[in-house]
Amino acid sequence: MPIRAMVFDLFDTLVDLHFDASDTTEVAGKRVHSFVLRLHQALRKRAEVDFETFMETVAEVDRTEGRPRYKEGREFPTLERFESVVRLLGLEDPELPEILTEAHMSGIFECVIVPPHHRQVLDRLGRGAKLGLCSNFSHSATALRVIEEAGLRSLLGAVAISDAVGFRKPRPEIFQATLEALGVAAEETLHVGDDLRADVGGAAPLGIRTAWITRRVRDPEEKLREWEGPQPDWTVADLAELEELVRSEDPG
Repeated sequence: MPIRAMVFDLFDTLVDLHFDASDTTEVAGKRVHSFVLRLHQALRKRAEVDFETFMETVAEVDRTEGRPRYKEGREFPTLERFESVVRLLGLEDPELPEILTEAHMSGIFECVIVPPHHRQVLDRLGRGAKLGLCSNFSHSATALRVIEEAGLRSLLGAVAISDAVGFRKPRPEIFQATLEALGVAAEETLHVGDDLRADVGGAAPLGIRTAWITRRVRDPEEKLREWEGPQPDWTVADLAELEELVRSEDPG
């Protein structure tokens, strides 16, 4: 069956996240990224909380609330995360969770790099197939900002983000939401992503064909040897390779 729809992961697939190791500093004996420091600075403008207490509180919230949700394949939205952090710190400041969310997401956004040829590749792919996005991310507004600024939003007929759907890949619900939004069947769809468990392991059992993109994967051969789930139908190093792949699958 020809490929009539292509669905993409976001980070390290359509765009890359580069957390520069040089952009770190040591605080309380730990190396932390500069945007984490800016997050704490945003908190300090509203409350006198030291860095170590703040980080311990974030870690506790992630352990007691985030981890159980992720184990079940449910999303833990960033805003809810910081609402819990503020509550656990004993602060009564209803605006603070949103302030922390904005500071955190601004830091992540600054780490996004868009491969310059991706827009042109998607434009060409979109002439012969419906395109969609299926991404695990805890803040929909930031994910949408990323694809808007990358010039990709107009090329995507459907956008499913775990923050909005409620479920994370590899749960089937987020893939099914994407297929329904595109109006296509699983069997005529190709899912492209960099994570074997989330992308290949989630899409393949639904009958969606898969392409594992290894541009940002360290030692793909080792990863594939260690992976015990369904094998990707194709492995590509760059999105541009999908153009030939789609042509080879189209009997026309």
